[in-house]
Amino acid sequence: MKSPQRHNLTHQLTHDLGIAIVTGKYTIGEGLPSEADLCVEYDVSRSSTREAVKMLSAKGLISSRPKQGIRVLPESRWNMFDTDVLNWILSSKPSLSLLREFTQVRIAIEPQAAALAAVNATAPQLKAIEKSLDRMVDADQGLDDPLEADIAFHTAILEASGNRFIAQLTDFINTALRVSIRYTNKIKGVPGADVKKHSDIFDRIRERDAEKAKEAVYTILQEALELIESRL
Repeated sequence: MKSPQRHNLTHQLTHDLGIAIVTGKYTIGEGLPSEADLCVEYDVSRSSTREAVKMLSAKGLISSRPKQGIRVLPESRWNMFDTDVLNWILSSKPSLSLLREFTQVRIAIEPQAAALAAVNATAPQLKAIEKSLDRMVDADQGLDDPLEADIAFHTAILEASGNRFIAQLTDFINTALRVSIRYTNKIKGVPGADVKKHSDIFDRIRERDAEKAKEAVYTILQEALELIESRL
């Protein structure tokens, strides 16, 4: 069994190397230091280093093969749905083009999730969406965090879709929303989301009107996309 300290050291090294890779400290196609050199540079054990290399390989950031050493893979190989990878990129170099691509993914997924929620949402799931909307109202009055409330609203709809594949995108959407919502709100010059537009979404879902729920979500996401594109 791994000790808690070794587990933490492995994750810290994975994080440090992940940040170093996405920020370009190690050039794509070039080699990282050997496992032995990484042990010395980061002051960790060989076993922790080996596990960190395995984790980064699984995330698509590097390849590690005998006689070839550890090499940084092209961005096209990185697992963008891995929340660690996405978080490292967004926390270090959140380019507008990346935010645009993420918003395009949201447009492809979230309107359909709202339509499905209008059909499939259970009473507790409707309550969860309503509760997150109440948090957004409180946030407008300084009684809750605007970003957390907004994220809770959108992820509650994903959960209410009744589609297991969509629901499993919750962590991915959550991670990227922390940057994209903050950015689009900054452009608009507001601290939080438009509560009325989000209330309209909830009303359409509660009324079981799938098409109008879909349209309401599409409208706010298209607005966000246009804001981002206006700055490109």
